[in-house]
This record gives sequence, structure tokens and C-alpha cells, in this order.
Amino acid sequence: MSANASSITGQPGLPPDEAAFHAQVRRDLPRNFAANLVHGMLGVTGFRLVTAPTFVPAYIYLLSGSKIAVGLALGAQYLGMALSSIWGATLIEHRRRVMRVVYNVGWLMRAQVLGLALSAYLLSGRMALVAACLFLALFGFFNGMQSVTFSFLMSKVIPVERRGQLTGMRNFLGGLIASGVAYLGGRYLVEGNVLGNGYATTFLAAFVLTSIGISALTFVREPDTLAVNAQSDLWERMMQVPAILRADVHYTRFFIARTLAALGATALPFYAIYAGRSVNLSGAMLGYLSLAFLLSQTVSNLAWGAMADRHGYRRVFLVSMVLWTASTIGLMLSHDLIGILLAFCGLGAGFGGYFVASQNFVLEFGALHERPMLIAVSDTASHLMMATGPLLGGMIAQGFDFIYVFWLAVAVKGLSILAILRVEEPRYRLQRVHTEDD
Repeated sequence: MSANASSITGQPGLPPDEAAFHAQVRRDLPRNFAANLVHGMLGVTGFRLVTAPTFVPAYIYLLSGSKIAVGLALGAQYLGMALSSIWGATLIEHRRRVMRVVYNVGWLMRAQVLGLALSAYLLSGRMALVAACLFLALFGFFNGMQSVTFSFLMSKVIPVERRGQLTGMRNFLGGLIASGVAYLGGRYLVEGNVLGNGYATTFLAAFVLTSIGISALTFVREPDTLAVNAQSDLWERMMQVPAILRADVHYTRFFIARTLAALGATALPFYAIYAGRSVNLSGAMLGYLSLAFLLSQTVSNLAWGAMADRHGYRRVFLVSMVLWTASTIGLMLSHDLIGILLAFCGLGAGFGGYFVASQNFVLEFGALHERPMLIAVSDTASHLMMATGPLLGGMIAQGFDFIYVFWLAVAVKGLSILAILRVEEPRYRLQRVHTEDD
């Protein structure tokens, strides 16, 4: 029996060690739920200031004046994530407890945000651009590891039927604060050039918020994993990726859908720069666009979480991709502030739903000891596409026009929608297998 299936009801007849594992998960759930909520809420608040398609792209564009440089900087971040995901799995899949790894990697990730802020304060011109690309790449590298390790930890301590509620509340509360911070960051920090560099001060605020958040993880009580894999090296696990994909056709279809959706993020760094064609891209305007993107992402998370708990993450993935695609088309058709803000609202809600679904859907495939690699394989392909996409988009935008970048994004997101339609909802499959076994 898989860990997924048994976590749903706590059914009688389980082996004693498995029954004890699930009893501990249930007993510690209020404490672990609260710790994950605080950590995620403040993490979302801070990291969205770095990952939103406003401040960092605008900062890189200010330093370089080049669309290719914007794509290169964002591509470096996602390349770092792609390079480290499978390595992150090898660090934890042989451990019965992974909390220490999660905590250490989380601090290394936050250190890069501090480095980005300090480099913006202390450097200028080309040196500031090089430093920003370096710290974004390292931020991505440790982010890739944290994505695997933290997602695995959450799948251990939060039962599947409560993950949508946790994710929705975490992203809603964190996003609500992030929306306000992003507006204030653009309106007052960037516009007022606070402390001599408004962008640097915004990044410093992100570091402070995320640093407070990670401290909450010290309150997590983690049970021992019942079955673990033997310790293996990175190359050995990479060679096993084809076998992992062959083992479950529905996981493979999800893998393809997520990879295509990630390539659809080609246009993500260029939303705000494109909007600058129709409106003056001042610090205040960056604040308004960030507020529209992040607030819609925030409010929609409650709906995405409720939908996930009731219908599963497949439906969240599907609906959010349709919304994201439609909003990309809407941005291309918008030429005034109201239309652009509405498009940014749709983009934020759609991208937010995709992000929630892609991270949580994978947690419902495979047994618990198989999950680190399932997460890592999915993450690696997604991050490779998100590394390639911005660079490709920058080259297309520089040589032709933003419109071609956006239509490419629409096309691959359409293919992703077709792929996810062929994936069976894992929790329904588990319930059917249990019924047949009984």
C-alpha cells in the first residue's frame, strides 16, 4: 500500500509501524500545519518580490538596456534550479529525516537574495549586472534543491486532503502581504530611491521577510520515513530517469504537460516591459502592476486550494492554464492602463494556479520513498524550460517583437492543456485500486 493511500483515512489493518507513522502525522498535524503556514506565508511574501515579473526584470533592463540581458539573467536563475533538483533528491532520499537539509538549503537560498541587494547597493553598471546574474543563478541553484526537499517534507507531515487548504492559506496570506509590500516597494522604495537604490532596498526587504519565515520550520516535528532508498550518487540517479518515466504513464503525461507549461513562461519576464509601450514604466507603475499580478495570484489561491481538495490538482492545472493563456492574449490586445491591469490580474491568477498545481500534483504520484526523485525529475525539466524560455524570448524580442514571444507562449501552453487532459487524477486512481483490493 502506498503512503498516499493510507494517509487518506487511517484505515485499520495497517502494519504496526505504518499505523504508528500515520498516527504521529495526525497527532502533530496542528503544530506542523501552523509551522508550514508561517514559513510559507513569509517565504511567499519575500520571494515574490524577487520572482514577480516586475522588479528583477525592470532592474536588469535598467542596468543593461537589453532584452537579451533580461532573458539571460532570468534564464540563469532557472538554469541553476534545473542543475540542482536531482542533486537535492540524492541528498534526502536515503535519510529517514530531512529537516536539517531543508533548513540549511533554505538559508543558503536566502543568502543569495541578500547578495543581490548588497551588490545593487555597492556596484554599478556592468559589474552590478554580472553580480545580479551570478546571485540569481545561485538563488535558482539553491531554490531547485529547496523545492525538492521542502516539497518532500510537506508530503510527509501534511496529509493529502489538507495540502490544498495549507497551500491556499499560505499563498493567500503571503501573497496579500506581498502585494502590499510590492506596491509600497514600487511606489516608495523604487520611486523614492530609498537608501540610494530603491531596487536594492526592495531586495533587502525580501531577505528580511524570508529569513523570519524560515525560523518557523524549527517547530516542525518530522516522523521517520519508513522506507528509504540506498544512498546513490548524482550520475547514477540521472541514468535512472528514463526508467522512472516508463514506470507510470500518467506521471509521464504530467511531466510533459508541466514541461510545456514551463516553456510557456517564455513571456513571463517581458510582461512589464511590454506594458511600458503603452504606459510610463515608472516606479509607481511597477508598484501598480506588481499589485495587480500578486493580489490576483493571492486571492485566487483560496479558490485553487478549495478546488484542489475537492476535485484534485489536475483540474487546478487545467483551469489555471486556460486562464493564463487567455490573459496572455488579453495583454497583447490591451493598450490602456485599465486593460493592462486586468490582463495582469488574469496573468497573476493563472500563473498562481499553475504554480500551485505543478508543485503539489507531483506529490500524489508514487510511494513516499520514490517521491524525492519524482519531484526532482519533474522540477528539472520544468526549470530547464524556464531557463531556455526567457533567453529564447529575449532573442526573439530583440530581433523581432514581443508579440512573437507572446504567441509562442500561447502555442506551447495550448499543447500543455492538451497533455494534461490525458492525465488521470492520481487520488481517484488510488481510491479505485483500494476498492478493487477490498
